[in-house]
Amino acid sequence: MPKRVELYSDGACSGNPGPGGWGTILVYKDKELVLSGYEAETTNNRMELTGVVRGLEALKERCEVDIYSDSRYVVDSVNKGWLYDWERRGWKNSQKLEPPNRDLWQRLIVLLERHETSFHWIRGHAGHPYNERCDALAVKEYTERA
Repeated sequence: MPKRVELYSDGACSGNPGPGGWGTILVYKDKELVLSGYEAETTNNRMELTGVVRGLEALKERCEVDIYSDSRYVVDSVNKGWLYDWERRGWKNSQKLEPPNRDLWQRLIVLLERHETSFHWIRGHAGHPYNERCDALAVKEYTERA
């Protein structure tokens, strides 16, 4: 039976594009793994997606993962099947253009095959403790390093 893990993630950017950060917290039973990172020139959507990818990459074995994000871009792309449509069409969206952040989407697809995942949208800046912590991690990354 795989371990059941909760993954909370958020991304932030100063300007779009501009310096950005991401924050992710993995929760297993009473343990937490806190991760965060920075990119000098990025977008908010890229940071949102990076947080999820980096969180899943940190898992050392197959897990059942409930992923919580305030990013409709990330959650809807998976839950509404857009990600799989892009892949099936040779990484082209409905306008026949390459979807932004293709490199991260390709990493995510591999991770989704490795883990059993469920994506859940949560409202940002609405007081959810883990979402607020992830947001603070993301903002700290770009404010302290930019």
